[in-house]
Amino acid sequence: MRIIIINGPNLNLLGKREPDVYGTATFESFFKTLQEKFSDVTLDYFQSNIEGELITKIQEAAATFDAIILNAAAYTHTSVGIGDAVKAIEIPVIEVHISNTFARESFRHQSYIAPNAKGIIVGFGLQSYSLAIQSLINKN
Repeated sequence: MRIIIINGPNLNLLGKREPDVYGTATFESFFKTLQEKFSDVTLDYFQSNIEGELITKIQEAAATFDAIILNAAAYTHTSVGIGDAVKAIEIPVIEVHISNTFARESFRHQSYIAPNAKGIIVGFGLQSYSLAIQSLINKN
């Protein structure tokens, strides 16, 4: 199984940005942990702060990967374009968030991705990504 994790804006700052919300680990170090834990899965990773680059990567991933784990970060709540890109592809997309978006500001309760995602995992810290991979492996 080939899975790509696509992260959106400001997730390149994990480990530095709001550690009380997002923790102190960088995503790069956590990604190595994921690769070790799920060694039977081919994992790839892409991060961008630019909406159009995320849309392009979602479209490209549909031809190369079996699934996408998508943390579009703030674009989750604002980007019709990313929501449309998820709707346009045929591979499963699991939306993940490190924090519990429903326990935060009310604008974070809306997702343009969720209606077209296979599922959503929120609020389990970086373990949200592990839960998404496990779900894809189990074909849940």
